[in-house]
Amino acid sequence: MHTLIDLEIAHLARVMSASMAGDLAGPILPAAYWRERLHQLLDSQHLTNAQLRSIDVLLLQLDELEAQSSNSHAHGVAISTS
Repeated sequence: MHTLIDLEIAHLARVMSASMAGDLAGPILPAAYWRERLHQLLDSQHLTNAQLRSIDVLLLQLDELEAQSSNSHAHGVAISTS
């Protein structure tokens, strides 16, 4: 049986990456939004080890997505001003 927290983790895993990829204007929702959602889950009581690991993986993925987003925008600005 899936709990509400399991469903929320699955939802975040599905949509966070696409939202961070965004479009030419940048992410649809900023990394801070996703980080807050993940930390709210961490504040939940009675998380299982599997849930904690899943949230940790998503936080690491978010760090990578944020770095990629920052790098792509930095390169975009450099290219457009040359």
